[in-house]
Amino acid sequence: MNLAVVGDTLLDVDLVGTATRLCPDAPVPVVDLASEHVRPGGAGLAALLAADVDVTLVTAIADDADGDRLRKALGGMTVVAGPSWAATPVKTRLRCDGQSLARIDRGGRGDLVVTDEMLDAVVSADAVLVSDYGRGLTKNERLRSVLESAELVVWDPHPRGSSPVAGVRVVTPNAAEAAAACGARPEEAAGILRTMWLAEAVAVTTGSAGAVLDLGHGPITVAAPVTQVVDPCGAGDCFAAAVAVRMVRGDSEPDTVLEAVRAGVDAASRFLANGGAAGFVVLEGENA
Repeated sequence: MNLAVVGDTLLDVDLVGTATRLCPDAPVPVVDLASEHVRPGGAGLAALLAADVDVTLVTAIADDADGDRLRKALGGMTVVAGPSWAATPVKTRLRCDGQSLARIDRGGRGDLVVTDEMLDAVVSADAVLVSDYGRGLTKNERLRSVLESAELVVWDPHPRGSSPVAGVRVVTPNAAEAAAACGARPEEAAGILRTMWLAEAVAVTTGSAGAVLDLGHGPITVAAPVTQVVDPCGAGDCFAAAVAVRMVRGDSEPDTVLEAVRAGVDAASRFLANGGAAGFVVLEGENA
C-alpha cells in the first residue's frame, strides 16, 4: 500500500539550552545553548509519522541553504518535489527544560510549482494525505483536479490554506480551525463542516479530550487517554497520519472511519507522551 503525503514541508529547528540567570539589561532569561535539533515539519513530519505503509512525500522545496538542510533531514524517504520560488519556511524554537521560550519564523509562502511528476505520484498512490500548512500548494488547480479524482483522501486543513476538495473521505481540523471555518463548537462544527466541505466525514480534534467525528448521523465523541502533555506541537500531524494509514489499510465502510479516528487519537496521545515533535529528532548538532 502506498500513501502520498501532499503538502507544505517546513524545516523545524529546536535550539535547546539552559537558563539559570536573567539578562542584566532586560528582565529576560539568558539561554546557554547546548544543542540544535533539526527535523522536517508540516507535511514532512506527517510523512515521517505515517508508519507501516510505503510513503511518498509530494511537496515543493526551495533551492536555498535551508532547502538543502530540509532535504538532508528527510533522509531516505521517497520525495517528489517541485521547485519553490519562495524561501524555505523555517520555524525555530528556543527551548529550555522541555518548554518553548520563543519561536522565530522565516521564509515565504506561495510561488510553488506543481510538476507532472508530482501529479503522477498522487495518481499512482492508493491513498492521499493532504497536509496543508497554508503555503499555497493546495490552491493549485491541476493538483486539486487530481485530488478530486482520488479515491481515498484524508485532508488536514489550515486556516490560511484552501478548502478541501469535494468528496474527501475524512477532514481533520482542530477545534480552533473548525471554529474559524464555521464559528461553532466541535460538537456542532463537525456536522456543519461535513456539509460545507462536501466531505464524507469530519473529525475535529479537541486536544486532551480526543476528537469529535461526524459521519452524517450526528457527533461521535472519541475520548483520549489521560496523557501528560508538555508540548502539543506535531500532535495534529500525528493524528492525521495515523488516520490515513488506518484508512489505506482498511476499507471504506463507516465503522472503518471510526476505527481510524480512534487509532489517530491513540497515536497522537502516545506521540505527546513521548515528547511530541521535540522528541522526534532527525538531525542534531552540538554547539561549542
